[in-house]
Amino acid sequence: MSSIRYTPATICAVATAPGRGGVGVVRVSGRDLLPLAAAISGGKTPKPRYALYTDFVAADGGAIDNGLMLYFPAPHSFTGEDVIELQGHGGPVVLRMLLARCVELGARLAEPGEFSRRAFLNDKMDLAQAESVADLIDAASESAAKGALKSLKGAFSHEIHALVDGLITLRMLVEATLDFPEEDIDFLQAADATGKLAALRQQLDKVRATARQGAILREGMHVVLVGQPNVGKSSLMNALAGDEVAIVTDIAGTTRDTVREEILLDGVPVHIIDTAGLRDTDDVVEKIGIERTWQAVERADLALLLVDSREGLTAEVQAILERLPPALPRVQVFNKVDLSGEAAGLSMQDGHPLVRLSARTLDGVDVLKAKLLEMIGYSGADEGVFLARQRHLDAIARAADHLELAEADWEQVEIFAEELRMAQNALSEITGEFSADDLLGVILSRFCIGK
Repeated sequence: MSSIRYTPATICAVATAPGRGGVGVVRVSGRDLLPLAAAISGGKTPKPRYALYTDFVAADGGAIDNGLMLYFPAPHSFTGEDVIELQGHGGPVVLRMLLARCVELGARLAEPGEFSRRAFLNDKMDLAQAESVADLIDAASESAAKGALKSLKGAFSHEIHALVDGLITLRMLVEATLDFPEEDIDFLQAADATGKLAALRQQLDKVRATARQGAILREGMHVVLVGQPNVGKSSLMNALAGDEVAIVTDIAGTTRDTVREEILLDGVPVHIIDTAGLRDTDDVVEKIGIERTWQAVERADLALLLVDSREGLTAEVQAILERLPPALPRVQVFNKVDLSGEAAGLSMQDGHPLVRLSARTLDGVDVLKAKLLEMIGYSGADEGVFLARQRHLDAIARAADHLELAEADWEQVEIFAEELRMAQNALSEITGEFSADDLLGVILSRFCIGK
């Protein structure tokens, strides 16, 4: 078999998950890959987008494995380059041998996210779509998977492109006035520049709301359970999780460390953190647990303060309330209504929600779940929701700030034009049309190998 060498631009990777499986896939991307395909298949030439059943052969002509070879010529492939997929048996040893054969023929091992990077650089997808590939793989719920797929198909990018196009049109209008400073204000008024800007701000607000929903689906929220010992924190965690994930006893101080569990509420991932009961203690181990409780509170998105409904807001509970970060949303949960005789339900106290429930009988637990979703701004699974990341929300927020400044200073045409430009740049970061190479590297480095 002849020795064939390729440029470093040819990359290869195992595209299937680690471990054993019925089928394993090695993916290769680069330029002019037909000679490599012929070398691996023993001289056969695959037809574009047709499955070729063949042996995969080593340099000495011996078979490494047999399976299907698929060939996607540029530019009609995922990366926009020639792509070859070798679909063989899913044993780790066999896949390593196939990968070594590709490297022997001049390919190099792909870096994390490098296939998606090439798809982005070759205009096969924008950056938001590239990120959605990883989000679809990592989706923790059906709703998140649907949202990621919508982003992959371009729903999010379409909304961003529409906003950018509107900004470009408005910028062209404004820039045209800079050559005629005596007439610029009248011209902008006649062209209804402020009306166009107001429409763009309204459109951006809608995209922001949808993106926030998508970010919630992707990231979820961290909810910490705090309170004195024996108020039912572990029981409530089990009730929310629908399983016995935390030990429950009548002995105060049973939970001495944080216990974490991820649950789904209406498709939203919620990270529940059960903590040690807060009280004065001489127990060294329990003290460490209490310190970790406050550390968990600092990192949480929302706190559930549990209270024994038979005792109410005691001085000890008030002390806990006063120590909670003022900006941290919280819900007071009066537990054990099955023992106090109170009715389960929702009310308000001191400007914060108060839910009465029984973690033991589950009466009122659904009320708490609904309130949690409401407090994080989740309005329910929506077919129109696309997945978004925190960097997307940050970019949208910066664009909104620039548009607000533009509206305030629209009569200062130079400032007006600059704020519009900054808003456009912020939005273009989302799709990668305006982004630094180091940002692209950070984003794609978190992808799995083979993507």
